Amino acid sequence: MKRKSIDIWHEINPILGFIAMFVTQDIVLRFFFRKKIILNNGFSIPINSSIILAPTHRSRWDGLILTMAIGRRVTKKDCRFMVTKSEMTGIQGWFLKRLGCFSINQLSPSLSALRYAIDLIEKKEQLVVFPEGKINKYGKKLVLKEGLYRLARLATKKTKSIIIIPIGIAYSKVPPNFRGEFCLSFGEPIAMNDYSNFTIKEFNLFLSENMFQQEEKALKNVGR
Repeated sequence: MKRKSIDIWHEINPILGFIAMFVTQDIVLRFFFRKKIILNNGFSIPINSSIILAPTHRSRWDGLILTMAIGRRVTKKDCRFMVTKSEMTGIQGWFLKRLGCFSINQLSPSLSALRYAIDLIEKKEQLVVFPEGKINKYGKKLVLKEGLYRLARLATKKTKSIIIIPIGIAYSKVPPNFRGEFCLSFGEPIAMNDYSNFTIKEFNLFLSENMFQQEEKALKNVGR
């Protein structure tokens, strides 16, 4: 049997996962932010569907906030983050691998990384993909990367019920400040099968509009 790539194949360490959840959610987020707002907008987790979370990306805090809002304590499922290879280096990379993150080369994704992501989708894990491809601190209107659409289309060959959830994240200050506020807003779930005839450009435009609509709601709730 071939050895699986250490850059990708890491299950979540249960002890480290429990410690990380306690430290980040019960101590760090509670202490650092004065106010936390979650706008559900009538949102409920689609039953028996494979879920891809598609949030705006404004800060390194985004991952912690998403995990708090829709992670294990809420949905009984962990958020599995697709991140860039540069984020998976050194001590940070060691921890991220054992907390369910995996890396992908945005310019030339490997087949093993794509297979692993599709496997997570097929198993109905909560896969997190930041469509903007990088931290977009000031919320400039970027053309979304093609990776999420391509991945979702490939995954439809394995499972038919794939739901993409647009999410807007906003902070009261840029960058987020001590005792500031944040707001996360869930958009209406998008059933991938309903948009299978869209081109990548058409779908990304549709998705970005939904993401930024939710971000506008979040910005209003933090006074921006």
